[in-house]
Amino acid sequence: MTDAAAGLHLKSISCTRGYRDLFTGLDFRLCPGQALRVEGKNGSGKTSLLRIMAGLAQPLEGEVLWQGRKIHHSESDYFQNLLFLGHRAAIKFELTAIENLCMAKSLHGSKSENGIEEALYQVGLYGFEEIPCAQLSAGQKRRVALAQLFLTRAKCWILDEPYTSLDVNAVAMLEKLFTQHIDNGGMLVITSHQPITLQAGEQHRLVLPKTRLERLE
Repeated sequence: MTDAAAGLHLKSISCTRGYRDLFTGLDFRLCPGQALRVEGKNGSGKTSLLRIMAGLAQPLEGEVLWQGRKIHHSESDYFQNLLFLGHRAAIKFELTAIENLCMAKSLHGSKSENGIEEALYQVGLYGFEEIPCAQLSAGQKRRVALAQLFLTRAKCWILDEPYTSLDVNAVAMLEKLFTQHIDNGGMLVITSHQPITLQAGEQHRLVLPKTRLERLE
């Protein structure tokens, strides 16, 4: 494998919504130790781009490569190295926080409960482990989903508006975690309407509908 093939590569990606082009010819690489902040007005295609990157939607043109292979290639291990959290908290409201995280771990091939209570403690949900998520506030529901970040070994995190419904302390906790992930050779793609402060790695931003990366100084 060459350095050029390492990481995630969006190759000449185009996407439309209805009869409107959201972006065309989008081409960039995300390598270990790098973060990408996707910006743009509402409706500019941020969520569409992240869903394409996560393999949940197909581009009109172009392809997504992981370590030089198409992400849906039979020999690609992309989805084992991906954690995608969308704008909505992807949890079952009828389950408790612990039950949701057990389900998330099993989907990633682990049935162990090791680390789950610690993860909930880290996101400020100590004492709420056995409460059905339907009874939690919007911010607490979001924290249940974000607790997966403390449990995963995925190298590539794709996060759509992770700061939604979180207070200042929770945002600071996440930014510290993001910094650790990048410093350990992880990759991060993030959208947020709030300012993002990361003290780590090589950082870029992509402002849709532009099709070039800008280095953050």
